[in-house]
Amino acid sequence: MKKVDFVIVTGLSGAGKTQAMKALEDLHFFCIDNLPPALLPRLLELHGQRERARQYAIAIDIRVREYFGDLRQSLEWLENSGHSYHLIFLDCSDSVLIKRFSETRRLHPLVKGEAVPESIYENIAAERRLLADAREMSHVIIDTTDLRPMDLRIRLNEIYQGLPLHASITVDIFSFGFKYGNPIDADLVFDVRFIPNPFYLDELRSLTGEDREVADYVLKFPITQRFLKKFVDLVYVLLPAYAQEGKARLTIAIGCTGGQHRSVAIAAELAKRLENKGVKVGFRHRELARYRFAD
Repeated sequence: MKKVDFVIVTGLSGAGKTQAMKALEDLHFFCIDNLPPALLPRLLELHGQRERARQYAIAIDIRVREYFGDLRQSLEWLENSGHSYHLIFLDCSDSVLIKRFSETRRLHPLVKGEAVPESIYENIAAERRLLADAREMSHVIIDTTDLRPMDLRIRLNEIYQGLPLHASITVDIFSFGFKYGNPIDADLVFDVRFIPNPFYLDELRSLTGEDREVADYVLKFPITQRFLKKFVDLVYVLLPAYAQEGKARLTIAIGCTGGQHRSVAIAAELAKRLENKGVKVGFRHRELARYRFAD
C-alpha cells in the first residue's frame, strides 16, 4: 500500500494491540501507546518540525475512554491537514478474549470505570459498543482469534512493507576464528576449514580474505563453489520459516582456524550472493582487527 504518515491501532482489549505495536516498531515506525486522540494535532506539530519526517504508529484504546469520543474529529482534522493515516481495528472472539484475560490474570480495563457490568462477558460487550464507531471507520479489520503473534506480524508486514517473507528478516553474517573461541551470539555456525588454507602459501600468508588474491584462491575450488550454492539455497529456503516464527534477524557465523583468510572471503561472498537474491544482509569480521594492527 501507499506509504502513510500515521498508523492508528485500536480494537478490543486483549486482541493484540501490544503485539501489533511491537511489529510496527520493528518496521521502523515511531510507536506511541495510549495517546488521547485530542493530542494528535500536537503530535502533528512535532512531526512537521522534523527535517526527516517519520512514520508514527499510535495505539488508542478504551483506556482513554473519556477521550475516545474525540477520535472521529481528530482523524478528520488529520486528513484535512494533508497527512495520510491508516486505521487498524483488531477484533477477536469473546471466548478467546476471555481465555487471554484468564491466562494473564489481568482485569478488563472497564473494571476501573463506574457502574461497570460485573461479568467479563458484559465488559467485552460494553467495550464492543463503545468501539463500534472506531470499527466502522477502520480501513482494515484484523481478526486475531486464530492468529499467533508471528501471524499478526506477518500480516502487518504485508500491509505496510509489501514484502515477501524472506525480505522481512535481516541476515547478519560474520567471520571468526575457532582458535579465538566459538561465537555465542550466532543462530547458525558453519565451519569452512575444509577449504585449502591460504596461510600455507607464502605470498598469501600476510594478507586477509578481503584481499582479491586470497578471495580468488579460496573461491576457485569446486568444493567451495558447491558449498556456496547449497548454503545460499538453504538459507533462502529457511528465511520465510524463520520470519514466520517472528524472527527479525538471523545471525550466521562462518569460521576457519584464525578468522583471517577463508572465513572472511566466504562471509563476504555469501553476503553478496544473498543480496543478489533480494535478501537484506550485512557482514562483518570478528578477528580482522587482530591482523590489521598486528604490525
